[in-house]
Amino acid sequence: MIDVSDRIFVVHYHEIGLKGRNRDRFEEQLCANIRKALSGLPFKAARRISGRLLVALQTDSPADAVARRLQTVFGVAYAAPAVVCGQDIETVRETAWSLVRDLKFATFKIDAKRSEKGYPLTSVQINADVGEAVRLRSGARVQLKNPDLTCYVEIVEKIALLFTERLRGRGGLPLGVSGRAVSLLSSGIDSPVASYKIMKRGVEIVFVHFHSQPYTDRNSQRNVEEIVSVLTRHQYRSTLYLVPFIAVQEKIMSGAPASHRVILYRRAMLRIAERIALREGAKALVTGENIGQVASQTLSNILAINEVATLPVLRPLSGEDKEEIIAAAQRIGTYDISIEPYEDCCSLFVPRHPETHANAQTVRNMEAGLDLDPAIEQVLAASEIKTFEADFSRV
Repeated sequence: MIDVSDRIFVVHYHEIGLKGRNRDRFEEQLCANIRKALSGLPFKAARRISGRLLVALQTDSPADAVARRLQTVFGVAYAAPAVVCGQDIETVRETAWSLVRDLKFATFKIDAKRSEKGYPLTSVQINADVGEAVRLRSGARVQLKNPDLTCYVEIVEKIALLFTERLRGRGGLPLGVSGRAVSLLSSGIDSPVASYKIMKRGVEIVFVHFHSQPYTDRNSQRNVEEIVSVLTRHQYRSTLYLVPFIAVQEKIMSGAPASHRVILYRRAMLRIAERIALREGAKALVTGENIGQVASQTLSNILAINEVATLPVLRPLSGEDKEEIIAAAQRIGTYDISIEPYEDCCSLFVPRHPETHANAQTVRNMEAGLDLDPAIEQVLAASEIKTFEADFSRV
């Protein structure tokens, strides 16, 4: 129960409101994720209320920390620190004035919404009544378009909620409503952004990283672990498979022409990732591939690589240019990690003249003569599995 004395955040969503009969499930998942995000902070309750969520704080709740964590939750369109009061119009009028009187503004508007349609005043009447009271006391001018200040009033379930600040959230869908996927994660710029974009659609991600130790150093693994730590703030717990890929690479290098090796590496990676996906109950694979960015990412090569997968392979960055991906990585917080020096397991052995328009049948014939299954079993058995818990200390 929300009391008029509570300090609260009003949490609004966008897309969930379109889910019809599934809306309850989406709202419950969003509520559960908010509770996970606020774990370790004192707060009173997080619950659904008429098309929005309310997070009630305790007297010792750090509002700034609560706000920052709410802004990491997928599904949250915005969160607003609000005050609660009774619904009679005189109380709403006085509460609105107490909320804005210490703020500086020359123009303002009142933006009222009613979830209780039986309330005796319409939204327009609330706007006029409360707006006139604020105008008389402040001397400010009502301006409906681009005012200095907007005071929001929401009439809902026997209470009124008032706020002036809306803190933008991540949007998307609540994590966990769309199942699981396995992401092939390098420590470069692209694949963390691809993972984030699929997480934002409500998909829980299991991460798989391929490395070539002892031929490479541990930098790529260290970078990937940092990237997973950043992304885990949005899904609260993550699993990372570190796959020692060198046995497969050696097999391919010993029996395939240099021009086709990267394509064969990628096919083997998809096979391994799919085995992990089946173990983890995942329904798709995710890559950071971007059409035409490197030799292995032409449409012909993607076709030759993709055919080994039976699960869908999601490529959310396919049509984006590098500047867009870099900007997204900077917003997410993975860019500075991704530009740290590292040795990529594929680029380490990249040929001088890689094939850019592979024939799928030719690649199949090459692969058939390699007998990769024993090497794939070997690297799967040698994989290291790490788990991560959300760390909000830098949020």
